[in-house]
Amino acid sequence: MTIKGIIGSTVELVIKIVVLVLFVSYLIKASAAAYDYGYRIFTEAPVSLGEGRIISVNVEDPVSVRAVGEMLEERGLIRDANLFVVQELLSENHGKIQPGIYDLSTAMTAEEMMAVMAENAPDEEETQEAGK
Repeated sequence: MTIKGIIGSTVELVIKIVVLVLFVSYLIKASAAAYDYGYRIFTEAPVSLGEGRIISVNVEDPVSVRAVGEMLEERGLIRDANLFVVQELLSENHGKIQPGIYDLSTAMTAEEMMAVMAENAPDEEETQEAGK
């Protein structure tokens, strides 16, 4: 082997190692971020502790979960509208949020807010009976 060949092989090896280290570093950071987001879906704490502030919100028909999440985030009731959408998708109140005016507190979790907004939703049994 010539000196040029040795230097070329060494540079190629160093570049491959740097790319591998960057890829592994990115993979670790992405995995940690995904875990954190997934953890927050089920354990997101209320915006404030204690009694919190009561804020009235108007959910209009047709109900869009994304629009509700964005409104709740703008009003300071939740931290992340996208997280709210995923929480609603996985909750027992999926598709049950009803139009209306609701008094929600910054001390409520997203799940509690969904339960309040879905309180007057028809049950599946009622919907099936009405369809008969």
